[in-house]
Amino acid sequence: MCKGLSYLPSSCLEKAKGMRVKLSHLAEIHHKQKVQDGKILQDLETLLSSKIGLQTFRGFLRSEFSEENLEFWLACEEYRVSPSNLHKTKASSIYNQFINPDAPLEVNLDAETRESLLSLMDVPCADTFNKAQQRIYSLMAKDSFPRFLRSHHCAEAINVS
Repeated sequence: MCKGLSYLPSSCLEKAKGMRVKLSHLAEIHHKQKVQDGKILQDLETLLSSKIGLQTFRGFLRSEFSEENLEFWLACEEYRVSPSNLHKTKASSIYNQFINPDAPLEVNLDAETRESLLSLMDVPCADTFNKAQQRIYSLMAKDSFPRFLRSHHCAEAINVS
C-alpha cells in the first residue's frame, strides 16, 4: 500500500522535482516546434525559407519528377546575390540548364519570357531572371504547393516533429 510522498527520502523528492521541471521544459519545446512546423506550411514563401520545409518540399517534387521548378528558383536566388563579375557565367549556366528548349531540367515558361531572357544573356544583371523566377514561383504556389499539402510527404513531416 502506498504511504505517500512524505515517506520517500528527500533526495528522491528533489530528483523527482528536477525531472518534472525538465520534462515540462521538453514538452514546451516540443509544443513550440509543432506550432512552428504549422507556420512553415502557411505558404510557399515560409516553406522555402525553412531548411526542413525546403528538404521536404524537394523530396515531394522529386517523387513527382518535377523538381526542376524548385531547382530553377533556387538557382535564381543564388544568382541574384552572386558578385556581378560572375553574372555572365552563372546566367549562361542557368539558361542552359533550365531555359534552353533542350535543357536537361527545362522549366515551363512562355515563349515571350524565354525570348526576353535570351536577349538579356549578353549583358546579364542581378535581376535578369526576376520575371521568369516569379512565373515559376507562381506556378509552384498554385500547383505544386497545394498538392504537397495533401501529400504523404507533408503528413510525415508533421508527424515526425
